[in-house]
Amino acid sequence: MSEIEQGSGNVYADLNYPDADEMLVKARLASKICSIIKARHLTQMQAAQILGLPQPKVSEMIRGKFRGISESKMIDCLARLGRDVQIVVKAAPRSRPQGRVEVIFA
Repeated sequence: MSEIEQGSGNVYADLNYPDADEMLVKARLASKICSIIKARHLTQMQAAQILGLPQPKVSEMIRGKFRGISESKMIDCLARLGRDVQIVVKAAPRSRPQGRVEVIFA
């Protein structure tokens, strides 16, 4: 019988990726971009024109391959899709010695 392990909430960390936190942020941003594209019934070509990306990059992002797209570009994509993006920097609690990066959608 297999043992079930509780995940950390970050599949990339669970798989020991060296850039796990960055990958989770990018995955969440890509997921939101793709859901907006789908909700607006855009073709990949239409989305590429709006996002300022080549169509093959849009296709890769839709398929979950987003390593070649920076977080900055993804934030720009969200703005081009009519979303306001806020970046808030605040002190981490004393109980946690290092800050963290997370994506929260309102």
